[in-house]
Amino acid sequence: MGVTTYTHEASTTVAPTRLFKDLVLDADNLIPMLMPQVVNNIETVEGDGGVGSIKKMNFVEGKLSMDDHDDEWGIQHSALKDGPIKYLKHELHVIDDKNLVTKYSLIEGDVLGDKLESITYDVKFETSANGGCICKTSTEYHTKGDYVFKEEEHNEGKDKAMELFKAVEDYLLANPTVYA
Repeated sequence: MGVTTYTHEASTTVAPTRLFKDLVLDADNLIPMLMPQVVNNIETVEGDGGVGSIKKMNFVEGKLSMDDHDDEWGIQHSALKDGPIKYLKHELHVIDDKNLVTKYSLIEGDVLGDKLESITYDVKFETSANGGCICKTSTEYHTKGDYVFKEEEHNEGKDKAMELFKAVEDYLLANPTVYA
């Protein structure tokens, strides 16, 4: 098993406490509301919803799937596309509402395919100079065997996450009293 790590930063004018409350503390309610065309619901399947809990994100049928394809050098890649990914399960490791940090792992779901054991996300919400937020994410891909996770594969998943980030940002900017 190998581990490949990528980092990413996203900036917004939304305050970090508001973004943390939305994306971490109230995600179960807000994400399905903001993205009903993709996310059916998020449910706690083990635990009380806090650290150690397992949450299941159920997708609208037919909205996401994995596409395995070979590139021009014959190397196989997996990509997200429209199709039958039914759900993802995440285990929560850290929810620190004082330091605005969360850590969780994707532990089950079609997106892991036959190449990944899990994906761990470490996310920090920091105040930027303009009073907004810099969201810093470190993503660790825990692979099966000697498979090396490629940056292109990471970027495809990151693009889907940024769609969610943008939907949340737009909602909070349009509703300045929510999570204030």
